[in-house]
Amino acid sequence: MSEETRRIGLSLGADVCWPICFESILERLRPDIRIAGNRVRITCERVTIEPFNLRQSCRYDVVIDRLSHWYYPTREWLKKSILLDGLYVFNNPWSLQSMEKQTSYSAMMRLGLPIPDTWLLPPKEYDPVDDLEPTLQRYAKLFDLAAVGEKIGYPLFMKPYNGGAWAGVSKIDNEHDLREAYESSGKQVMILQKGVWPFEHFVRAVGVGPQVRLVKYQPDAPLHDRYGLDRGFLDSADVAEIVDTTLTINSFFGWDFNSCESLKRNGTWHPIDFANACPDSQVTSLHYHFPWLIKSKIRWALFCAATDRPMRRNLHWQPFYDIADSDLPDREKLAQFAALARAGFDAERFAEFCMTFLRDLDAIAWEFFGSDAARDAIRQKVVSLYPRHEVDQFLDMFWDRIQGWRDAEGQHDNSDSFLVS
Repeated sequence: MSEETRRIGLSLGADVCWPICFESILERLRPDIRIAGNRVRITCERVTIEPFNLRQSCRYDVVIDRLSHWYYPTREWLKKSILLDGLYVFNNPWSLQSMEKQTSYSAMMRLGLPIPDTWLLPPKEYDPVDDLEPTLQRYAKLFDLAAVGEKIGYPLFMKPYNGGAWAGVSKIDNEHDLREAYESSGKQVMILQKGVWPFEHFVRAVGVGPQVRLVKYQPDAPLHDRYGLDRGFLDSADVAEIVDTTLTINSFFGWDFNSCESLKRNGTWHPIDFANACPDSQVTSLHYHFPWLIKSKIRWALFCAATDRPMRRNLHWQPFYDIADSDLPDREKLAQFAALARAGFDAERFAEFCMTFLRDLDAIAWEFFGSDAARDAIRQKVVSLYPRHEVDQFLDMFWDRIQGWRDAEGQHDNSDSFLVS
């Protein structure tokens, strides 16, 4: 039996807590994976930023990328490493670069998902560039913003077409609010979306490979309270529909790691925001749910590295379109989309891999998240965000919520139930 070492790289920006926890649990786990006649050991290190020769080999087998959506040298290094070295990256940098909110809305409209009516507006202001003035004089049509608002209907939401983290999002209740929001939008390209309002449930689903966690989301709360602590707040049919929706979206766009926000109104789930392929990973917002995220990233990264999972370089949409164009009922179409997604994520093989090689992960994570090392990692993140006089208050809050997770969920056996939680 030959021995191989597979390397996981963490491509990081200002991340503090989650990489410490990822590395610490992985070190305690010491995975010894015997697969396909090989004994595979896993190491992990942080990716540095430096000049690179396009022909130089990549030392990593898998990279978890948290940086390239805004730091382009790393994005280009990832692309060349995929093309020349067969690197596996989550997420796909080409898809991450090209898919904005309105692109994702258009794609899911094509699949028949109940996306609210959505418009894109030209920006209110422009940077001065060559040829701008004649272009606008010849082709930019004056438009009646109030008429657009009336066509969509109030309330509606204005948000940047490429935004995230709820930055620049405004709830618009009338024409006055619409004009005021547009006048203050500056150079941003904005979209208007019909509000699903009032709603019965607001759920953010986080997907890591075939693993999905549903969280009751409270967008008006302070950041540290937006992810609710409630569990079991949906019936099984709703859970299945949101999971199928999340897996469909992630697989369609080639995203291993993404979040999907959905609102339920009058019995229908409406996906409203799901181009979030660098989703929140901070303990200061996830708190209770943070250990789930760390374990899910570990499972998926180890699976991809140990099995030498091939990177999906191209997006193959025709099978989804074939289902969308069939005469099946909408819910059955969604189930078939999700079946394609599960096959694409190799969900059955992944579950078997976790049951065979990662049975100790739950116990190790449970122990770690009660340790001084975990508390210190959380403290480092809190110190980086909060004023000194608030550090102890928020550290205790996040720590207590994680201990709540340890009491309620942390000692669960590593069964295939981890695919949905």
